[in-house]
Amino acid sequence: MTVNPGSIVEGKVTRIAAFGAFVDLGGCSGLIHISEIADAYVRDVNEYLHVGDVVRVKVVSVEPPNKIGLSLRQAQEKPAKPAVPPRPRQQEKPRVAQQEQPVTEASLFEDKLARFLKDSNEKLVALKRHQEGRKGH
Repeated sequence: MTVNPGSIVEGKVTRIAAFGAFVDLGGCSGLIHISEIADAYVRDVNEYLHVGDVVRVKVVSVEPPNKIGLSLRQAQEKPAKPAVPPRPRQQEKPRVAQQEQPVTEASLFEDKLARFLKDSNEKLVALKRHQEGRKGH
């Protein structure tokens, strides 16, 4: 049987090792590395696969002579992620009438950044005053 990288094939688990599982693809054998078994951390391959299991795997790599890399997690169809609704913006103070530019995300960010800089400068000044007051005693 010839296998090409990217193809999805079925095979039978023939041997389990600490680093993965060997799968017979019908005439040739490949390895599912432990990192390619599941999306979650796999501590023990035996928790996911057993000898004799028939699995659908994706061929990740084919290197001569007869070294075939397989992936169980890439062969599984991922559930579609639910669309995340946009986060509602907090109500901003009404804009001054003199500004005629449209409100964009960049301008909102600049306003927040300006407020942050002003607040942090005020806190730094207060801290310096406090430290100078302590030195005078």
